[in-house]
Amino acid sequence: MPTSPKFFYPRQPWLSQIRKPAVSICCFVFGVAGFFFGLIAISRPIRGYRCRDLEPRSVSVAWEIGNGHLPGQPLGNDPVFVNGPKRHKVMGFVGIQTGFGSTGRRRSLRKTWMPSDQEGLQRLEEATGLAFRFVIGRTSDQSKMSELRKEVAEYDDFMLLDIEEEYSNLPHKTLAFFKAAYRLFDSEFYVKADDDIYLRPDRLSLLLAKERSHPLTYLGCMKKGPVFTDPKLKWYEPHSYLLGREYFIHAYGPIYALSVDVVASLVALRNNSFRMFSNEDVTIGSWMLAMNVDHEDNRALCAPDCSESSIAVWDIPACSGLCNPEEKLVTLHQRDICSSNPTLVSNG
Repeated sequence: MPTSPKFFYPRQPWLSQIRKPAVSICCFVFGVAGFFFGLIAISRPIRGYRCRDLEPRSVSVAWEIGNGHLPGQPLGNDPVFVNGPKRHKVMGFVGIQTGFGSTGRRRSLRKTWMPSDQEGLQRLEEATGLAFRFVIGRTSDQSKMSELRKEVAEYDDFMLLDIEEEYSNLPHKTLAFFKAAYRLFDSEFYVKADDDIYLRPDRLSLLLAKERSHPLTYLGCMKKGPVFTDPKLKWYEPHSYLLGREYFIHAYGPIYALSVDVVASLVALRNNSFRMFSNEDVTIGSWMLAMNVDHEDNRALCAPDCSESSIAVWDIPACSGLCNPEEKLVTLHQRDICSSNPTLVSNG
């Protein structure tokens, strides 16, 4: 079978000699132009664009002043958010309650179980489904506020509440925290934790992810009656624990969690509609009784030492948290059983 003839076009030597220097000149011109355009692009930021990892994580929360509500009062109407995201989806949001005298505790936490950078917080959130922020109010001491602003700028891991930061105001701060957390995070659970406990986020994640039949869940290490009698601890109000013949059951204050339906009910509360006790854990516990929630007791949330099932470690009953937390947090984290042991979740 005959094949089609092949045609060849001989190259013109004079044309090749002209093209070589022309191509070289064009490449040189384009290269120089690209270099200068690159310099311009690097030196000028692109407006309207921000890398996701560089978006600010800290958020300020303020309250509008409604009718009959005076400025300076601890509770307000719906919170207004400044420079923060709206309803970020997570499985659980953990608000680490802290204060102006707890700089050392926050420093120790960032050296142990809580990442000290945005990338680390993002990785922890992706691995566990939990978002973490330090929660703090305000003070009239401008030097303390200035130091706080510096810390926020450096670590960017805060929720700032427009509420007076003082011990006697903790019940109001706690309610403000739950309201703000609900507005910011679309979460299945909202966790209140103190800044002086050693926490295992991976185990907490597994605990919160368990299937539950009751939509109203109050999860914590529960106590019945006046467990402690040392007045120096100031843990309880002796006459508030008994309701008729029943003991006032509520979670220890260092850490507890509320399901989304419970927090939604708290958000809907009118100001001063529920009684405030002097202690925050007693206050929340009394409200949980009124709401008829399911009390889920889990002793892994109040472990006195690290174990294969411990979730939160603190020095119960000696202290309402770790005794000497700045040093104890670091010491615990250096032990493999605290930081590296395979995760097991206790059934409580």
